[in-house]
Amino acid sequence: MKVSPINITDYNYPLPDDRIARFPLERRDQSKLLVSSGENVNTGEFSRIADYIPENSLFVFNNTRVIRARLVFFKPGGARIEVFCLQPEGSYGQTGNCIWKCFIGNAKKWKDGVLRMEIEHPGEKIILNASRGEPRGDAHLVNFSWNKPDMPFELLLEFAGKVPLPPYLNREPVDSDAERYQTVYARFNGSVAAPTAGLHFTPEVLESLEAKNCSFEYLTLHVGAGTFKPVSVADARGHRMHEEEIIVEKSFLLKLLQNLQGNIVPVGTTSMRSLESLYWFGVQLVDGKNPVLPFTIDQWEPYESEVRIPAAESIQAILDFMTRHHLKAISGFTGIMIVPGYRFRICNVLITNFHQPQSTLLLLVAAFIGDSWKKFYQFALDHGFRFLSYGDSCLFFRKE
Repeated sequence: MKVSPINITDYNYPLPDDRIARFPLERRDQSKLLVSSGENVNTGEFSRIADYIPENSLFVFNNTRVIRARLVFFKPGGARIEVFCLQPEGSYGQTGNCIWKCFIGNAKKWKDGVLRMEIEHPGEKIILNASRGEPRGDAHLVNFSWNKPDMPFELLLEFAGKVPLPPYLNREPVDSDAERYQTVYARFNGSVAAPTAGLHFTPEVLESLEAKNCSFEYLTLHVGAGTFKPVSVADARGHRMHEEEIIVEKSFLLKLLQNLQGNIVPVGTTSMRSLESLYWFGVQLVDGKNPVLPFTIDQWEPYESEVRIPAAESIQAILDFMTRHHLKAISGFTGIMIVPGYRFRICNVLITNFHQPQSTLLLLVAAFIGDSWKKFYQFALDHGFRFLSYGDSCLFFRKE
């Protein structure tokens, strides 16, 4: 199928500044829950989400962990330079020195030379140096080195970096953000933004879902800064979607295959993006393409592919590929852009927060539930719901 024109102003809505949740509520599961099925909409509490979930559902969580990606340096003359770490050229755990792709704030004040930061660490002082490398799109490579060669860079970030709160919160992080801008099941370092739908989950909520015989599986998608990139063109087809890294284990795919006939509940748009991308990797395999790992899913690939196969056949193709190559896990990069007209292959329920006007995330929601999103968002505005990352949550059942 071809993608029809997408007038981005059709996905605008008035969002008063005071409806943006600047801070989380005292308890994670204290948030409101908007529940919609078809054209019906109700207000619930997230702590009671199990009341609305069918028994035996499979929940898919994104277990990525937000890194303290913001490093603030000061030049000898006092100029403040912020280096926002986006993605390493190698592993997250490199020691001694490493190279990262970074955004540079106040870049005009840092043409050359080495930036230096002193980090107080129990019993010692660590010196972190940064030198600016070549451009990479709208970012730059930055070379980091430090005087404690046995300390991995990801640990150094824990001491020196700041929590990368979304720009629309318009505030500096406070101590509590280190915990609250992280899911309770976060495990693998790599994101510069939280998979925020998961912020509402507590051990008690998980227990209530287990009581309904729901099961939980985990994949990893490292959320990039592009998730906040606004659609700045009139026709959203001209927007360049960001790529994000996905990692899944064979055991996850086996469990997914066993549950495809039931309710698959991705927790957040990142889990949904991952699941739908996996379907298209399976299509590549069935189509006879010779994939190179890490695999890649292009932005418009789902709309251009002529291959249409059941989800089970796609996932089985990935499992067969992993068996042939003796793989316990696979990784890839997805640039998939889910917009109205997209046909969902795996997901039939979605838990997500309220998203910014004219954003790619709102386009995904509209693809999932149709034009009803306007009615539901207006209902939320009329009934005191809190919006965006630290805001309230939605439970959507797919519009067929």
